[in-house]
Amino acid sequence: MNVVCIIPARYESSRFPGKPLADICGKPMIQHVYERVVQARTVSLTAVATDDERIFTAVQRFGGRVIMTSTTHQSGTDRIAEVVTHLGLALSDIVVNIQGDQPLFEPIQIDEVAKPLLDDPDLPMATLIYKIIREEEVTHPHAVKVVFDHDHNAIYFSRATIPFVRDRGHEVSYYKHHGIYAYRRQFLDTFTKLPQGTLERLEALEQLRALEHGYRIKVVETYYDSVQVDTPQDLERVKRLLLSAPP
Repeated sequence: MNVVCIIPARYESSRFPGKPLADICGKPMIQHVYERVVQARTVSLTAVATDDERIFTAVQRFGGRVIMTSTTHQSGTDRIAEVVTHLGLALSDIVVNIQGDQPLFEPIQIDEVAKPLLDDPDLPMATLIYKIIREEEVTHPHAVKVVFDHDHNAIYFSRATIPFVRDRGHEVSYYKHHGIYAYRRQFLDTFTKLPQGTLERLEALEQLRALEHGYRIKVVETYYDSVQVDTPQDLERVKRLLLSAPP
């Protein structure tokens, strides 16, 4: 089984247009993401998937692999599905989706999310979760919460605070969805053909489509958090973190 990583990147964004090209310490954000991906131990191929010539050119400029896609895709997963059809992957191969707006993720996280699919050939999909330590994320809708069973199969993802604690005195740990996915190549084809579900539309969370149609999502707890850049303020936080990091 091969592990390939595709980074979907689009220029248009309602909150932060052009963010994949935003400068971070002298490099576009998409370059930071790409350079971290290629450090992952299990990845055999890395590529950016975009529908924008500016991003395409920027990736070529730093020597990365980039593939132009259709402009009609509704999600990053749809964009990735188009790309993998041209790569000649086996149905059992693993496709990792990491967003182009996570410039501080740890390369080992790709190995973490791919491992369950490497260990279990019947598993269709896995994703990362992180135990929340910043109190504001417990209630913030941009921090997607997740609950899971004893075997670490996802039960539900929500922008709301789950689980809801009715009675005082109960200790609870909250987990947020990290947003790095691994798909079986065969399941990726299936997933993009599934009709959008009601819960997916309500929460605007694509992963709920898999749960609504009865597919299993293994969640893997990672000990590394990552800043997702949604706004210029997030970008400034990333810059501060990089500048303060030890050499």
